[in-house]
Amino acid sequence: MKDKWVEKLECAIVCHRCNGKMEPTDPRILSVYDHQAICMTCKKEEEQRPDYEKVSRNTIDQCLIDTELQYGDPAGYCYHHFYPYTC
Repeated sequence: MKDKWVEKLECAIVCHRCNGKMEPTDPRILSVYDHQAICMTCKKEEEQRPDYEKVSRNTIDQCLIDTELQYGDPAGYCYHHFYPYTC
């Protein structure tokens, strides 16, 4: 699983949600809804959805099961759903 999310973050040159171009120095983050790399503007919009808190908790629970790494571990899949990343 790790290889898949690293590739999504490193190779994302376009926001999966708005199709906006992302430069290597632009922060990107994984969506808690579909685990695709999105820009920070789209992340802010995602956070306004009424089900965001519930979906976020489910994402944390599932990725802890999948990776067996703690939520706050920068090497973990969960981390990049909540903390921006640049190439």
